[in-house]
Amino acid sequence: MSLQESFEKLREFDYQDPNKLGVWPLPAKIIACVVIALLILGAAYYFKIRDINSSLARVQMEERNLRTSFTTKATQAANLEAYRAQMEEMQASFESLLARLPSDTEVPGLLEDIDARSIESGSSIQNIELGSEVDQEYYVELPIKINLLGGYHDFGNFVSGIAGMPRIVTLHNFNIARHQGSGDLTMEIMARTYHYRQPGDSGDNMGGGNE
Repeated sequence: MSLQESFEKLREFDYQDPNKLGVWPLPAKIIACVVIALLILGAAYYFKIRDINSSLARVQMEERNLRTSFTTKATQAANLEAYRAQMEEMQASFESLLARLPSDTEVPGLLEDIDARSIESGSSIQNIELGSEVDQEYYVELPIKINLLGGYHDFGNFVSGIAGMPRIVTLHNFNIARHQGSGDLTMEIMARTYHYRQPGDSGDNMGGGNE
């Protein structure tokens, strides 16, 4: 049978009769098998291979994340000694700063040191007044209002003396005026000192507190 006769037979065959499935021409059977195979492969890809590709993409993403994490940790491990040295240096610096913050019980001694600085500077303290403590996040601030009598040079020496004290005391908002009845000057200045707030402390159990 020639190829043309085969195509003629395929075209004239009645494919709508289901009883004739077994007697389809060989080319028709081959085409049907190829179509069925393609459908099976397409379904397998859709339901299986697609899921496998999704899983593969997810695993590849996890691999990249793990590689990045490994690289970061390897770098940290290589610099571990340097990090430890930095931590020790920061701890020492922190402890040094804490040592410069007076505790509640050291405030009277601090006032004595301020008075000593005024005597050394040649000025005299006319009045010193403690304010109410102000709670901050990591420390407590204590304002101290100071009234001095002296001259410009004396006031400069006093400020320098306060700056050189081992405890942290900052000076703010000074006002200088001429003292009535003498050639001296008066200076009103606000000093602030601080003490460290221990973890768990609150304003209720601090000495003083906001009012």
